[in-house]
Amino acid sequence: MLLTQLWRQLPFFLWLIALWMLLWGQFTWVAFLTGLIVAIFVTRIFRLPPVELSGRVNVWFGAIFVLAFLAALVRGSLTVAAQVLDFRRQPGTAIIAVPMVTDDDLIMTHTGVTASLIPGSLIVETDRDRRILYLHVIGVRSARDVERQRESVHMWERRIVMAVGSRAQVAAVRADAASRTGGAS
Repeated sequence: MLLTQLWRQLPFFLWLIALWMLLWGQFTWVAFLTGLIVAIFVTRIFRLPPVELSGRVNVWFGAIFVLAFLAALVRGSLTVAAQVLDFRRQPGTAIIAVPMVTDDDLIMTHTGVTASLIPGSLIVETDRDRRILYLHVIGVRSARDVERQRESVHMWERRIVMAVGSRAQVAAVRADAASRTGGAS
């Protein structure tokens, strides 16, 4: 039982070490060892409830997520720059509500962070009980633009679930995608 719990928490523990190394900008043995000490300290002193990971990682969908995210960063940066430099018109803005498909705090958090990191949108509030993310977006001029932004957030949720979600979550996002496209997935 204890070994199973440790195995399930290992990705989170490794993420804390990687985050420490990224914060210091060093990928050395010293940074790794101090990150290990900090990770042990954080997980033992600040007794948070254990994060329930699915235990499933799909490397293919993870790679797709990373590549799509990098492309979205570049595209978002160029789009925002073009909107800022276009003096003829102001970019439209909106606050939109995006209901999540899955009922998982970790997936919701990852989706929110991903949406916020892409230039042009920012999470302004989350409603955990109703599973809704509220985003402030720029470049919105019509209801069609709002729907496009919503679909973009749903796409990020699907990509995250396909990479690290449970089998039940994968089935839920596939069914949702099929219902949105009229049966074709």
